[in-house]
Amino acid sequence: MIYAILLHRYNKRFSSITEFEPGESTGIRISVLIPARDEEKNIGPCIDAIRQQDHVTDQIEIIVIDDHSSDHTASIASGKHATVIGLKDEDLDDTVAFKKMAITTGIKYANGEMIITTDADCIVPRNWINIMAGVLKNTRAVMVAGPVRMVPGNSLLSKFQSLDFAILQGITAASVHSGYHDMSSGANLGYLKDAFYEVNGFEGIDDIATGDDMLLMQKFSRRFPGRISYAFSRKAIVDTVPEETLGAFFRQRIRWASKARRYQDKKIFRILLLVYLLNLCLLFFLLMAFTSPLHFSFCLAAFMLKTIAEWSFTNNILKFFSLSHLMPLFPIIQPLHVIYTVVSGTFGQLGTVEWKGRKVK
Repeated sequence: MIYAILLHRYNKRFSSITEFEPGESTGIRISVLIPARDEEKNIGPCIDAIRQQDHVTDQIEIIVIDDHSSDHTASIASGKHATVIGLKDEDLDDTVAFKKMAITTGIKYANGEMIITTDADCIVPRNWINIMAGVLKNTRAVMVAGPVRMVPGNSLLSKFQSLDFAILQGITAASVHSGYHDMSSGANLGYLKDAFYEVNGFEGIDDIATGDDMLLMQKFSRRFPGRISYAFSRKAIVDTVPEETLGAFFRQRIRWASKARRYQDKKIFRILLLVYLLNLCLLFFLLMAFTSPLHFSFCLAAFMLKTIAEWSFTNNILKFFSLSHLMPLFPIIQPLHVIYTVVSGTFGQLGTVEWKGRKVK
């Protein structure tokens, strides 16, 4: 019941958001930062998409921070006329937060008033910068979170990831817009350069590999209460791709879950705990379902109630992200969602996580 009420509130907040329409150029100088490691297949299309922005092109600079790539990432980015900055080899032994170090280095050399980050495997829409900068200017925000969509392929795994990630993004939109709690994705995040330095950047959160988005947003939220906005617009949706294998998917989700223990916002911690415990109970029901017809009935009823509680919110989210064709899959993947939530939530709090061939804390 508590979970159903929570989902109803998220849905109400999400449905009440007015979609932002881009206006003329804001006049804000923009620096787009792309941390990249071994991204030779993706960096070219990513830069090309940014070059095609409707924003005045001479107000945009693209900075690719090459994180010790062993392929042609840097040369391809240079060929696309992006500024390429390489991280120094001597920094390898002094950090576990490589992406944060890359962003900090990029900001150091950035000339823009506003920093916008995305990932090398992302494709941005034509109005992306206009909307992110427009929301920042119109709302007097110091930070703006934007929507991200995982584009599904033909496999069940890719469709599951796309659906699951869309729900996370819907919660992000509802929570950030209403000021309920802090959530964001580094694939679509913007903030004022001066504000980044005012919160001392990643200082205090640079001992953990993840959290270049949500943990940074926590710092902004404490220093600038009420000045974080959400760019609610289909024209600002940044596209990325799902993981190709089940192992890569679990490693990604475990990595994301690893930052949960550093959340200082008690509301989001309580929500994550509620979701984890609920799914743990459902996993118990799922295992017990094989022991008797009665337990199977209990399990079926529990999963039906969960699906009903989530249905309306999920349907509204998928409409926004133009993913409504995934809705028939939603009831079917419920057991997989429960298993992955418990596994990633548990292992995310233990030991090391893996990213780009590195094992870090």
